[in-house]
Amino acid sequence: MLTREDCVELDRQDDLSALRSEFHLPEGIIYLDGNSLGAMPKGAVQKLSRTIEEEWAKGLIKSWTDADWFTLPGRLGDRLGRLIGAGPGQTLVCDGTSINIYKALRAAMALRPDRSVIVSEKDSFPTDLYISEGAMSARGGMTRRLLGQDSDALEDLIDDQVAVVLLSNVDYRTGRMVDMAKVTKMAHDAGALVIWDLCHTAGIVPMELDAIEADFAVGCTYKYLSGGPGAPAFIYVATRHQDKAVQPLSGWWGHANPFAFDHKYSPASGIGRFLVGTQGILGLRGVEAALDFFDQVDLAKVREKSKAMGDLFIKLVEQHPDLASLELVSPREAEQRGSHVSLYFEDGYPVVRAMIEQGVIGDFREPGIMRFGFAPFYLRFVDLFDSVEVMADCMRRKVWTNSKYLVREAVT
Repeated sequence: MLTREDCVELDRQDDLSALRSEFHLPEGIIYLDGNSLGAMPKGAVQKLSRTIEEEWAKGLIKSWTDADWFTLPGRLGDRLGRLIGAGPGQTLVCDGTSINIYKALRAAMALRPDRSVIVSEKDSFPTDLYISEGAMSARGGMTRRLLGQDSDALEDLIDDQVAVVLLSNVDYRTGRMVDMAKVTKMAHDAGALVIWDLCHTAGIVPMELDAIEADFAVGCTYKYLSGGPGAPAFIYVATRHQDKAVQPLSGWWGHANPFAFDHKYSPASGIGRFLVGTQGILGLRGVEAALDFFDQVDLAKVREKSKAMGDLFIKLVEQHPDLASLELVSPREAEQRGSHVSLYFEDGYPVVRAMIEQGVIGDFREPGIMRFGFAPFYLRFVDLFDSVEVMADCMRRKVWTNSKYLVREAVT
């Protein structure tokens, strides 16, 4: 039986324990929701204050040049690219995830004009499905095949009619990881392009987009990357596709010479053509503060601690007699799992609500899935022990019989 002291000892031996001091963490809170919104890096306060009080208040419009606001999407993109295995000039921090998926989908579809099928997954995050519907409606004759609906085997869905494969590399409900290199090769062998949704891995799992010859990738910066609520997303486009790609949102920031104010659109060369309109500088500065933190982080060590935390959490849950009715829906094998563990319980929502009331913050996804995310930068092993004890207390008390926990909040 693992004890609390065992977990305290793991924290004593943890090489990454000092990173916790880099974040604002409220007293008495165990934060297991970094997979939805990362904790705030302390550097964000100074960065955003300077942007507001100096660059905006005093520099005014001059700061577009003097403070290099205009070049932020590309500069931050190159820094973020290091975390996903992308060389310079292939990544932008800009817009939102949904917008970037749309840009990538339409660009990829245009690169395969003789093909009429998009392959995605039934259980992908809904925005991926919604956006693919919109992209299909913009070009007549397109159809869609869904993994988990039309077949449970991806190889059955990919053939010479497929233009684009859009997949998440980690399932947002279960945390199950996909072999990106294997799937990318499978798609390429059939002549298709791949768009990877990296929302649940950027900043927490080392990736090598260039090495696996990825085509496109998108992701958010407000989860494990801790860029701030609603922070700008990112888009990766492999160099070999950039000057042939036509993205559909031809805004002025993507123009070859935006300040010429031409009446006719001419796309910028390279990754710059995937910009659209004026970017939110405060959001970009939040991402910059997060990347200042990540510049000092070894993602390989982060990944090892993440796997260890997932393994420990599963053991703690399964050894506790009051949690026997919970079902593990995440992969047991750490190599097949991202950085969150999900448990199924029919009345999971009120359990999560009651845990939050006691200072343990996780989240809930339909149907009946309680998700617990592990951001190794600021989470301790002992936090996992204490959170399991709180969960067990909620189960013993049958909190789902208390009506106050049954009322659904707007955000679950």
